[in-house]
Amino acid sequence: MSIEEHYHPEKIEVQTQKHWDDNELFSAVEDASKDKFYCLAMFPYPSGQLHMGHVRNYTIGDVIARYQRMRGKNVLQPMGWDAFGMPAENAAIKHQVAPAKWTYENIAYMRDQLKRLGFAYDWKREIATCDPKYYRWEQWLFTKLLEKGLVYKKTAPVNWCPEDKTVLANEQVVDGRCWRCDTLVVKKDISQWFMKITQYAEELLSDLDKLEGWPDKVVTMQKNWIGRSKGVELSFAVEGSDTVLKVFTTRPDTLMGVTYVAVAPDHSLTKKVAQSNQKVRDFVEECRQISTAEADMETMEKTGIDLGIKAIHPINGKQVPIFAANFVLLEYGEGAVMSVPAHDQRDWEFAHKYHLPIQQVIAPEDGSEIDLSQSAFVEKGVLVSSGEFDALSSQQAFDAIADYLTKMNRGEVKVHYRLRDWGISRQRYWGAPIPIINCDACGSVSVPEQDLPVVLPEDVEIDGSGSPLNNLASFYETNCPKCGGKARRETDTFDTFMESSWYFARFAAYDCDNAMLDKRANYWLPVDQYVGGIEHAILHLLYARFYNKLLRDVGLINIDEPMSNLLTQGMVLKDGTKMSKSKGNTIDPQPLIDKYGADTVRLFTMFAAPPEHSLEWNDDGVEGAYRFLKKLWRLVSSKPQFQAISSWYTDHGLEDYKWEGLSKELGQIRNEIHLLLAQANRDVAKYQFNTVIAAAMKMINSIQLAVAMIESDNANRTNAVAVLAESVDILLRLLAPIVPHITHELWTALGREGEIINMQWPQSDSRALQTATVQLIVQVNGKLRSKIEVDVDSSKDEVEALALSDENVQRFTNDKQIVKVIVVPKRLVNIVVK
Repeated sequence: MSIEEHYHPEKIEVQTQKHWDDNELFSAVEDASKDKFYCLAMFPYPSGQLHMGHVRNYTIGDVIARYQRMRGKNVLQPMGWDAFGMPAENAAIKHQVAPAKWTYENIAYMRDQLKRLGFAYDWKREIATCDPKYYRWEQWLFTKLLEKGLVYKKTAPVNWCPEDKTVLANEQVVDGRCWRCDTLVVKKDISQWFMKITQYAEELLSDLDKLEGWPDKVVTMQKNWIGRSKGVELSFAVEGSDTVLKVFTTRPDTLMGVTYVAVAPDHSLTKKVAQSNQKVRDFVEECRQISTAEADMETMEKTGIDLGIKAIHPINGKQVPIFAANFVLLEYGEGAVMSVPAHDQRDWEFAHKYHLPIQQVIAPEDGSEIDLSQSAFVEKGVLVSSGEFDALSSQQAFDAIADYLTKMNRGEVKVHYRLRDWGISRQRYWGAPIPIINCDACGSVSVPEQDLPVVLPEDVEIDGSGSPLNNLASFYETNCPKCGGKARRETDTFDTFMESSWYFARFAAYDCDNAMLDKRANYWLPVDQYVGGIEHAILHLLYARFYNKLLRDVGLINIDEPMSNLLTQGMVLKDGTKMSKSKGNTIDPQPLIDKYGADTVRLFTMFAAPPEHSLEWNDDGVEGAYRFLKKLWRLVSSKPQFQAISSWYTDHGLEDYKWEGLSKELGQIRNEIHLLLAQANRDVAKYQFNTVIAAAMKMINSIQLAVAMIESDNANRTNAVAVLAESVDILLRLLAPIVPHITHELWTALGREGEIINMQWPQSDSRALQTATVQLIVQVNGKLRSKIEVDVDSSKDEVEALALSDENVQRFTNDKQIVKVIVVPKRLVNIVVK
């Protein structure tokens, strides 16, 4: 056995990774006799190269996976590529290269980067969402959902990006602009496909209570997004018309304070008036330039126009004006809202702007006065100026007014959700084709299962003028599966969230070619630990939960939720701000890996901050991590201790060694090592790896004391070598998930049997935790004056004598009368003087 004197990460990391690959050590196989652990980090978009955010995310996941493996779990940790999307098209336009070629080249480069970092992925399960073998099953599921009535097509107003020439989800509109290209978003009516996620709204909401391993913040964000509310749906008749405006309100107690009704600019009533009113037509056109994203609706200036017609109050019969207003969306409810300026701040601001009446109908419960000239009173209270409902509390009025409207057939209690159905059509090329054939005679017809996948042509030219599929006759010209007549294939592609909403399940059945999933999915699912950024708390995670329920309901899996535990890692910051290309403050991990090695980069990212916290980039911290690894290498590789440890491992077994007869000094060293291990084990269970590393750093200081003792060649040398060997064993196992290359090399060089990644996670020895000595605080009249070290079995008299003889203590007791000495065993001594 031999080992190099100096630490050469570039050499040992390549050798170690080759060893892992040659022996397929990370290949996951289903084994019903073992507890499984499915560890998954959110897969990357193949943008071209890793950034430090990627490195941190995947290092956290890899450390968790390796730790769980050492706990005896059967671990699956896969990796793949979220490969479809607009960036590939934009890059293709910029570089005049096909999106497929650009994407596959990026995947190859980034795969090499991930391998260079030593992540323990089962690479045989690698998937790319642009692979027809993957999206084939997505298309298959779409056709099944269409049969079940969970997919439909309708014309609806959407957010349209003129630059990217595609629909944007509300969440993809930021301050009225496209999240990718910053172009002003406009409204546009487009016929598109939707999935009925609203049909699962109640289950998506109630099942959040099952996710005890998810951060409270994420659960709250999802609850708010789903937005369950109980209220009353009621009807306002329209004067001189058969039209009825249905509105939903959670505050029927304010109904008697309605002074106007607002409808959406694209409501049928607005359109009817616009036919003969130029000002209304102009207003409607102006509103088309406004995003439908709720965040933008909240902050924009509220505008409207009087349609010149009246609504009839469902209780008192009074007429109130109907306005078209830019803050009302057709897709929410039925595109009409009742407006109570006295008790809703938005309605109050609108009423002030257009000089509309403000009628108070709610008073504070304590009888205090309110000033409606300053703002609306939005709290619940007691009804006033509300006829027969006067003096009722808001809650009582909710029930009374709901009962009245129900009896009069003008309303009923209903539960509404903020959640809208998921628009899945995108007018872009680089995505999975929607498996629909449009026939003039038969309408929209699903592509038959035997004709799947509908393969996206990859050899195309992109010029930015829209999807090339619209001009590619070889793609869209086809025959109707029903009547055989000429038909046109759908040229819209799926929203890329479709691909990222079920990849976690496909990893379990990666090579299944006759079904979307097989029984292996039920072995591995749910994901035991999911790792990814908080920015995916709503869209991706909500869609993944929805997709999981769809897969369950078509009989492919048997679980309700896809991920048991979620860790949302913090951002990587530089000078206090998030790293980004636009800010020019990114750090390329590749030069760091080349200079210091992958283990140094891994160590720094895990030590600099707890996983959930933001990590502040620090060049000195990287240097410090490298110095620590060199110190670790020297500690083990130096000839005296290396020879002593390796020989001891050959001749002895740690499990059978008798730890009797240790000197006081060796007992103290062993005690310190096991105390640090006990603390590390408490922290690692919470994935607080930064403090685990801190414990390892402290261990090295204690181990160096044992090294000094073996070099003295005294009577305690055998025990000193035993303590040293055990301590190194613990240290290497503790660090193995974090810095796997150097620990593998040192473990192997020392002649240890087996792979260190397959060793058991170290556990502290209860005997070693029994401290031979204890440190006591010494106080004089309650003030700290010194600290003393005593044997744990020292008598009260011995402790008193030692405390009174302490030099620091005597400075405060000389020339004073000692009244009494209080000894609190194993804690403190308090000397009372006067």
